[in-house]
Amino acid sequence: MRRVLLLLAASTVTLGAQTPSTFDTVTQHIDGRRDRYATVARQIWEFAEVGFQETKSSALLQGVLRAAGFRVEAGVADMPTAFVASWGSGRPIIAFIGEFDALPGLSQQAKAERSPVAAGGPGHGCGHHLLGTGSMAAAIAVKEWLQATGGAGTVRYYGTPAEEGGSGKVYIVRAGLFKDVDAALAWHPADHTGVSAGTTLANITAKFRFHGVSAHAAAAPDRGRSALDAVEAMNYMVNLMREHVPQETRLHYVITQGGRAPNVVPDFAEVYHYARHPDMPVLAGIWDRVVKAAEGAALGTGTRMEYEIIGAVHNVLSNEYLSRRLHEHLDRVGGVQYDAADRSFAEALHATLDSPRRALGSERLVEPPVAGEVSSASTDLGDVSWNVPTAELSAATWVPGTPAHSWQATACGGTTIGTKGMLVAAKALARLGVDLLSNPDVVRGARESFERQRGKYVYEPMLGDRKPALDYRR
Repeated sequence: MRRVLLLLAASTVTLGAQTPSTFDTVTQHIDGRRDRYATVARQIWEFAEVGFQETKSSALLQGVLRAAGFRVEAGVADMPTAFVASWGSGRPIIAFIGEFDALPGLSQQAKAERSPVAAGGPGHGCGHHLLGTGSMAAAIAVKEWLQATGGAGTVRYYGTPAEEGGSGKVYIVRAGLFKDVDAALAWHPADHTGVSAGTTLANITAKFRFHGVSAHAAAAPDRGRSALDAVEAMNYMVNLMREHVPQETRLHYVITQGGRAPNVVPDFAEVYHYARHPDMPVLAGIWDRVVKAAEGAALGTGTRMEYEIIGAVHNVLSNEYLSRRLHEHLDRVGGVQYDAADRSFAEALHATLDSPRRALGSERLVEPPVAGEVSSASTDLGDVSWNVPTAELSAATWVPGTPAHSWQATACGGTTIGTKGMLVAAKALARLGVDLLSNPDVVRGARESFERQRGKYVYEPMLGDRKPALDYRR
């Protein structure tokens, strides 16, 4: 895979006329409220609410923002847990992106051995409790700075639900709520610290539902038409596709309903499919073939098929200019510093990892931004990035070597290791927010980079006019 460093020396990024104390103002604000933000993140970690069901998490974040003076519009884009919080007026308009949904089946206490809070329950294995809180901390710090200086501009926080497969941001983009934003700033928990300057995989997901005819599986099998047979036939054909799609493609699925008793021919079955590729137009063609496989499975088994698109997200269009700028700020903030208790926990957790990719101690480092990499993950931030100049960083909220979507990630997120990474991210994002609000050249550079990189591509949400799948986790 090609790795291209965004060479800062070859394209010098200076932090303008701002004195160090200007940026220190927002970092000191965040440090002064670190305990409060740690408490908020821990509460959301304990709520562990899955996509579109984040009622308590969303309400908590809204309450903190209202107390800080933000105007909050709740329930936007037909999603009860989505909201936009705003402070200020005029341009530029700077958006901070927050998430807060958990994942099914990753319940875990803040311990270095497998110990669920509730067996089979949800948990924050992707750290969105930290993501939502850290972005909020940055937004509040920038608002306080803007208020104190009397400058022009608007600070917004976007509370976006159901990132894990529900495509919450896509609906917010589709509703036009990003159309006047000058720059969007985001981050994500990780096992390292650095600026994400590459791209991701576009992703389309759907639940395919087959309707057949039930019958006694032994006494009258000829009278049955098995919906489970249709699911298995579809899966078989999709698996055969793997040899005949571009190598960057990812196809995966789970059978969510397959019948209840072996002696009853299932009259209903459901399978949940994902398809990914780094280029959305290519993915659209692959997805058409997945749908054809479902249609063929129904035809061959004498069943009826219907499908519901659950999510569809573009690959990320990383902004080279903003990425370099964000790296400068992140480098000034520095990486995560463990204390003795953190190191003890990290060493114990590290022992549970089969093949650690990063050594303990790497959390202290800020990696250089790399362009040209394609992450195997997918995110609805991609749709934001095709509409607004967007920059994203990763912060070491997990023990080095910890994979996302693991019980180990959930465990780290409930400790000071997670909180320290969150604060690093919040400070870097707040510094870039101040930079954008105080320097028109930075806004201009971000827009020029965006227009150049987007080219002639015309964005359209792949969700069409579908309503949010609010019950996809039920």
